[in-house]
This record gives sequence, structure tokens and C-alpha cells, in this order.
Amino acid sequence: MPERGVAVVTGASSGIGAATARALAAEGFQVVLGARRKDRLEDIAGEIGGTAIEVDVNDQDSVDAFARKIPEARVLVNNAGGARGRDTVGSASIEDWRWMFEVNVIGALRVTKALLPVLEASGDGHVVMMGSIAGFETYPGGGGYVGAKHAERALAKTLRLEVLGMPIRVTEINPGLVGGTEFSLVRFEGDEDRAGKVYEGLTPLRPEDVAGCVAFAVTRPAHVNVDEIVLRPRDQATARDFFRFGKIDH
Repeated sequence: MPERGVAVVTGASSGIGAATARALAAEGFQVVLGARRKDRLEDIAGEIGGTAIEVDVNDQDSVDAFARKIPEARVLVNNAGGARGRDTVGSASIEDWRWMFEVNVIGALRVTKALLPVLEASGDGHVVMMGSIAGFETYPGGGGYVGAKHAERALAKTLRLEVLGMPIRVTEINPGLVGGTEFSLVRFEGDEDRAGKVYEGLTPLRPEDVAGCVAFAVTRPAHVNVDEIVLRPRDQATARDFFRFGKIDH
């Protein structure tokens, strides 16, 4: 198996982030796992021979300390993110919206900015943004998350233009409904019934499905940039169609 260098994954303590860490380790990367829950990180790091480093992407000092512990890296997967609530614009929780923009957009910006120098120095750097099909569509009650994911998509597209001519690639991974994660539980404040209804009537993607797309993109030859991958469950329609059936979209 080739030694592919260091890959950094944020939000790696569960769900897509944990699956991505495992997939990249299987591809020969030395994985640095970052998240707030150090105990979970250490369990996964021990499993794959990786390194666990606590980080809160909403805290600049924490990100700066995180970056100082990573002297070299070839891949960065900005996976930390999430949603809160299903409020309409008229009933929106400003704090929930602020949190969604902070973790999905500003958090990705903080980590990317901090690690760009070492990614460039690797000679084949790669930034992966974990987006969502919410970055393409809108639906009632989803304005905060949709707005954040549209902004994160704009960040990725802008970065791609700004690093042209540098040895850095940029890829967006945009999944639809993904089961086996804490996404909906967080969104509905631990309400398991509401969270479970999101996935009724179809087989959702699994974290491993999304992780496989990340692994594919970052193992292409250095001259190949996979701009974006959009994946949905086979039976998932658009966000608007899902809303009509009482569901929500990621």
C-alpha cells in the first residue's frame, strides 16, 4: 500500500468524519483526527493508527493550537458542521442561525486558512469541503442550514479559483440524506422520534458511502481535480419534493 502522507479530518469523532478517517487510513494515509470529543477521537485513532487532537472549529485559539500540532499535511477534510432547528425565517432563532454559519462556514474557513501553508508545502495539497445538497436547493424551514451550506459552497468555489497555479486541489462532497449519524438528533435537540421520521420510506446513504467518495477524490493523480461529487439515496427526490411529503433534506 502506498504511503500517501498526512490527512486531517475535522468532525472525526462520529458519523461521516469517523468513516472518512477509517477510509483514508485504509488508503495509506496517516490520519489526524480532530473534534471536540477527545475520548471518541482517541478510540477511533487507536483503531486506525491515527493521531487524535482536540479542536473546536468555533474557537480561533483552539484552531491555532490544532494547526501548530500539524507540521505537515497533504489532505484536509473540512467535515465539522451541522444543523439546528427547522424554524421559518419569521420564527428563526438568531443563535441557531449564528451557530450554523459559524460551524459550517467560519469553522471551515478557520481550519483551511490555518493549514493552507502546510498543504501547499506538501507539493500536492487537497482541500475537501463536506457540503450538502442543501447547498444547491432551498426548502421551507431550512433557511439557516441551507444558507450556511450555500455559503460553504461559495467558499469552496472561491478557494478553487484562488489556488489555481498552486499545488492544491479543492473538492466538494455533497451528500443527501445520510443515516447512521447524529445530524438529525442534533437538529431536533435529541428528539429521536422526529429524527427517525426523516429517514422513513427510503434507505439513506451510510457514512461509509460518503467516505468512499472522499477517498476516491483524494487518491486521483495530482493533475486531476474532482471538482464536486453529488450523491443521494436512490429514492431521494429534491428537497422541495421531500418537503411535500413531510420530510426534510440534508
